[in-house]
Amino acid sequence: LGLKKRQFKNSRLSDMLRPAEPIRVVVTGAAGQIAYSLLYSIAKGDVFGKDQPIILILLDIPPMLPVLEGVVMELQDCALPLLREVIPTDKVEVGFKDIDAAILVGSMPRKEGMERKDLLKANVAIFKTQGSALDKYAKKTVKVLVVGNPANTNCLIASKSAPSIPKENFSCLTRLDHNRASSQVAMRCGVSSDNVKNVIIWGNHSSTQYPDVHHAKVTVQGSEMGAYEVVKDDAWLRGDFISTVQLRGAAVIKARKLSSAMSAAKAICDHMRDIWFGTKEGEFISMGVYAAGNTYGIPEDLIYSFPIQIKNKTWKMVDGLPINDFSRAKMDATAAELVEERDTALDFLGQ
Repeated sequence: LGLKKRQFKNSRLSDMLRPAEPIRVVVTGAAGQIAYSLLYSIAKGDVFGKDQPIILILLDIPPMLPVLEGVVMELQDCALPLLREVIPTDKVEVGFKDIDAAILVGSMPRKEGMERKDLLKANVAIFKTQGSALDKYAKKTVKVLVVGNPANTNCLIASKSAPSIPKENFSCLTRLDHNRASSQVAMRCGVSSDNVKNVIIWGNHSSTQYPDVHHAKVTVQGSEMGAYEVVKDDAWLRGDFISTVQLRGAAVIKARKLSSAMSAAKAICDHMRDIWFGTKEGEFISMGVYAAGNTYGIPEDLIYSFPIQIKNKTWKMVDGLPINDFSRAKMDATAAELVEERDTALDFLGQ
């Protein structure tokens, strides 16, 4: 019996010491500037864990393949121990094969003079293709994060094009807006951003989004208080604060002549890390998820940003937060925009 026990103990020990199997992670739009800020963090272990080996698949359109080769060289030159393999490709069947996580950054950007409808049409085609490829080639447990704009509607189209993958596995990025809101409140209160929690981004990742701090908490000198209590400026919180967060992307473009990349990559890392490892006790974050079953009166067949808690790689909405009339109107306005976007996109999807 003693020998059996020792053998069992030794096999347990070797299980613990055995290196983890690599996970397969695909990033689309991999030659672009968001990916350039993102790939290093993923490959270094900042997202999926410090002992989780990774196979990175970089997917982009054929004209970008020479650029991708340069990105591959750089990733090799980082000499990162967790990065087992880098696979550049322009083929969805290679890009989505057996993947554990998909970060869909690539989309058709809005060009000058382009109608929003034209933008939607181009992106419906892209995300229908990628959704179908996920359906056909990816693991059914894959977690899919859509970043490319219009992110909410692109996410909905991808999900509808991948019927065999649970709708809960699809989410879109509103964490950048969430981080922007947290940071604005932190700066206003003279505290570091980790002293602000539970801000909410409701709705669309667009200028109709509603950054809400009615439920946010700020820690000042060790004591936790409501954001309204600490800021002591309701006019700012209901005015300039909201518009600053809503229009921040445009402000960055105006200043840099390029869209947010470093901050977008950081938000992607935050979002995916929380899916993998969960949110902190008593805290919630914002992400765009399938609205079915929500208790806030939001139309069900949408990807809408809600307050979310995550445990064991499964998210749930934070229910029962009181909503005042000011918030209600803003939540409904962004929902109305999403309904319109969805209906236009579904027309194209049916064509």
